Amino acid sequence: MTRFRHNRAVPDEMSDKIRVLVADDQTLVRTGFRVILEAEGDIEVVAEADTGTAAVRQAQLVAPDVILMDIRMPELDGLSATEQIRRQPDPPTIIVLTTFDQNEYVYRALRAGAAGFLLKDSPSSRLIAAVRAAATGDSLIEPAITRRLVERYVEPVEPKGMPPELATLTERELDVLRLIAAGLSNAEIAAELVVAETTVKTHVARLLTKLGIRDRVQAVVVAYRTGFVKPR
Repeated sequence: MTRFRHNRAVPDEMSDKIRVLVADDQTLVRTGFRVILEAEGDIEVVAEADTGTAAVRQAQLVAPDVILMDIRMPELDGLSATEQIRRQPDPPTIIVLTTFDQNEYVYRALRAGAAGFLLKDSPSSRLIAAVRAAATGDSLIEPAITRRLVERYVEPVEPKGMPPELATLTERELDVLRLIAAGLSNAEIAAELVVAETTVKTHVARLLTKLGIRDRVQAVVVAYRTGFVKPR
């Protein structure tokens, strides 16, 4: 018996696994990620790609839930691959792998449709959390990347009182926005506020709707641009 994910048949015995494609031109990096992820019972690496072209092809063939995408790869860079994959029907969620010397690519990755960013030298727990967050429609952005992104692309203001753009948000929604801006995932926000993760998801959905924005990445930008949250 099979079910369908991303318009492709997937065996039932795999239905409880998060299906991951690892795209990186370094064999040791791919192997390391595979070992870390497959040590978890709910994650399976279904394919690897060593070029951007291969990543696009594998995304079509294996229908992963999540892709870990390196930026610098031969044939087709990771950002161009992300753009192509995100144009596919029912595309997977893509987490861009980056390093501190690649900040100039972060804004383009946002525009390409990346849902999250992860430093290559992040601890294994952060990698696992990012994959799980992406699989549930959440995203996880390293706080260090968020700060550098905002410092480069956002001109903060000094608001007098509550920024008008945020006036429709409730106190709890403001709490959630502040924690989103700090780079926390829904699960981490739930732990911080001592509420259920489903409650956090509801707050996130409502604040995105009220602010008229697409995702939590844009929420981070709004939080900093309005001066509600200030770069440290």
